[in-house]
Amino acid sequence: MRIIRFSDENDEQRYGHNYQGDMATLLEGQLFNEPLEDTGREIRVKKLLAPIQPTAILCIGLNYREHARETGTDLPKYPVLFMKNPAAVNHPGDPIVLERSCLEPPEVDYEAELAVVIGKPAKDVPAAKAFDYVAGYTAANDVSARRWQKHAGAGQWVRGKSFDTFCPLGPELITPDEIPDPQTLQLRCILNNEIMQDSNTSDMIFPVPELIEYLSGGMTLLPGTVILTGTPSGVGFTRKPPVFLKPGDVVEVAVGHIGRLINPVISGK
Repeated sequence: MRIIRFSDENDEQRYGHNYQGDMATLLEGQLFNEPLEDTGREIRVKKLLAPIQPTAILCIGLNYREHARETGTDLPKYPVLFMKNPAAVNHPGDPIVLERSCLEPPEVDYEAELAVVIGKPAKDVPAAKAFDYVAGYTAANDVSARRWQKHAGAGQWVRGKSFDTFCPLGPELITPDEIPDPQTLQLRCILNNEIMQDSNTSDMIFPVPELIEYLSGGMTLLPGTVILTGTPSGVGFTRKPPVFLKPGDVVEVAVGHIGRLINPVISGK
């Protein structure tokens, strides 16, 4: 099933499927606490929202072989973990806002990623059973302020990754029955109609089941936890000259079998 979260004409948050631009079939229930029930009733979509509001956003760095090579970094022996503030979540079509502290000098980068959503409490999950805990998949953009990530963040990445609007998600949550193997998906980032990243999730160093096993080891992943699984080669800061986001840009993340997540870029106040 392809699930959306949206605001209806009364500004109530709803779930739906069979999304057709301004209409969807209403689903009733809670995404994680009880099965969603197909009502068969068509309802107008006033605003498309990120598929979920995460309980946590766990992110993996340097998880694509070619990306590690382009940064001149050895392949990691263990997943590189950092986090984004859940308040950074952004909706499909809503602007990525470049705050003044990220514009002087320009430094904000795009990162196309496959996002995995955990559907039930997961602790000490072996890789062989990891898919039993996956509620679905969606597209993500791990927008990154490189100066804050590398220098102004005192060596920690969280600050540079967590500005408001820096985690677009969507447009739909695709249930696992529609993606039996998440390691076969084409992954692209398109900036102003130019392909910047073009890879496949088969290039991951640590595939999805291994990530879930590693992250859940001794640490409970709550329902609604989003795992950003890393970005492929082609990011802006490795280019010569570097390419950073600027007001007026349009950035698109396209993931095979999932869809296209499109966000304009604007400057903050």
